[in-house]
Amino acid sequence: MLLDPSAALLTDRVAVVTGAARGIGAATALALARFGADVAVCDREPTGLRETVKAIEATGRRAFAVELDVRDGDGVERFLHDAHAALGPLDILVNNAGGGFWSPFLDVRPKGQSALVDENFTSVTHVIRHGAPLLRDGGSIVNVTSIEAFRAAPGFAVYAAMKAAVEQLTKSLALELSHRRIRVNCVAPDAIPTPGDADLAETFETADGAYDYGAKVPLGLGEADDCAAPIVFLAGDLARFVTGTTLHVDGGTMAASGWVRRPDGTFTP
Repeated sequence: MLLDPSAALLTDRVAVVTGAARGIGAATALALARFGADVAVCDREPTGLRETVKAIEATGRRAFAVELDVRDGDGVERFLHDAHAALGPLDILVNNAGGGFWSPFLDVRPKGQSALVDENFTSVTHVIRHGAPLLRDGGSIVNVTSIEAFRAAPGFAVYAAMKAAVEQLTKSLALELSHRRIRVNCVAPDAIPTPGDADLAETFETADGAYDYGAKVPLGLGEADDCAAPIVFLAGDLARFVTGTTLHVDGGTMAASGWVRRPDGTFTP
């Protein structure tokens, strides 16, 4: 294969993006459409989902949408089969839906733990279990994990454990699906503010209400499109030999490992 700019395109491919009403999910769905894909989207939030559909259709691509809680395995199965019927054989699955809340582990009740497990891990297994048989050979699965899969996360222990579980699942499925050349990868974002993070920000405020997370990030805070871009890369032919790996989309947070930028631009541990 001689590389040329067309290798970055996703023309006439069919993608699925979960949690696509806002933030990284919405940005990813729109980016995939701009690169040529028809996109099926789902989310629990109908207003944002409608806005995402409008944005996809404005690019000239087809959209299919269902209001859905991805913790519902039967609902996920129906959504994927309906997307297949509406748009055709699937090429790309993006598991973006997820969420969490701050609480010391010993204060997390069984119901809260089950919600975290289902939303951040079981939902991913639902989508892959029902979606992989509908994927064309050579397709791509991209799972959105988090930097918290790779470091301690006090107050988010169960959430982080489930993100780590997704990262491990990704490696195993990369092998299990390799005979069909279906690639399975992760992106691990950090420092990308989204609407879902607004309530969590209060958790980290200091007594005077000030907290600059961006000082921990060498490149400063990112945007949702900064995560959508590597997902588009992993979805297409430019990444045809990339599987079982994680791209850290974090502005250098993992590399910094606790180093913080001073006002003069130097760093302190």
